[in-house]
Amino acid sequence: MVFLCCFWYISPSHAKNFVLPPKDVDLIGKVHKVKVTIPEDTLLDIARRNGLGLDEIVAANPKVDQWIPAKGNPDIILPNRFILPKAPRTGIVINSPEKRLYYFPPTVDGKAKQVITHPVSVGRVKWKTPIGITKVISKQIDPVWRPPASIRAEAIENGNPLPAVVPAGPNNPLGRFAMRLALGGGGYLIHGTDKPFGIGMQVTHGCMRLYPEDIETLFTEVPVNTQVNIVNQPVKLGWFAMTLFIEVTEPLEQDQQIYTKDKLLQIALDLINAEKQLRSFKIDSVVLMRAITEKTGVPIAISKFEDF
Repeated sequence: MVFLCCFWYISPSHAKNFVLPPKDVDLIGKVHKVKVTIPEDTLLDIARRNGLGLDEIVAANPKVDQWIPAKGNPDIILPNRFILPKAPRTGIVINSPEKRLYYFPPTVDGKAKQVITHPVSVGRVKWKTPIGITKVISKQIDPVWRPPASIRAEAIENGNPLPAVVPAGPNNPLGRFAMRLALGGGGYLIHGTDKPFGIGMQVTHGCMRLYPEDIETLFTEVPVNTQVNIVNQPVKLGWFAMTLFIEVTEPLEQDQQIYTKDKLLQIALDLINAEKQLRSFKIDSVVLMRAITEKTGVPIAISKFEDF
């Protein structure tokens, strides 16, 4: 088992590139625990250095002070282990409630298949990020932002009017790199930001926003016409080392009334029953209920084969 762990976890805790596991394995990465070594750090600082978004590090550390994590000298959980979304492993897959992007680059001869993952921000309640399959139709370095009339109207209501055109530069909300999607007539982008403190949250006008350093590397990797599959999976199941894991994430704000605790449990049970059609195993119901209740976003083992 040690060999398996090393094989699908190929670099330190801040890793963003992983060897893509076989089709019957769904987990990548590894969970770490660290101490705060820089007293003035916030959880956001720690998250960014370790390839994480704010919501996911907060969910994994519910008892830690978000602004003064050094208080009490707690262990900080770095939830850098992920169950791959239930979607074809091709192009870009974005799981909106998880606020995480997965990129499956084309195979390069002589090299192992890879999966690259980054935290993303997605659209807030009134500006939902659409769910569905689309593609990258263009890419631009140092984009100019022309805010739509609806966004300019909102800005006026909030007392912060926007110009008709925001030129490229350090104050451009799109950052230095942008990839335009076919979705919504080209109105949605995967882009950088001039405000990295909001990455990994539900805060955008529908676009998907990445840390500046992440969009820069992703921009160079992703060609035009790459498929982009945006999914809504607050509950994910996955296999690793003959064990079934569950990962439960807080649903999107607009879905809170739909994805109640009972609904999340039913989704989990439906997924479990589908797996039981393929193999025989037992479920630890106590651990399952804890995962549904706590919604930490950290994969938890919930199974044991019946003949073990």
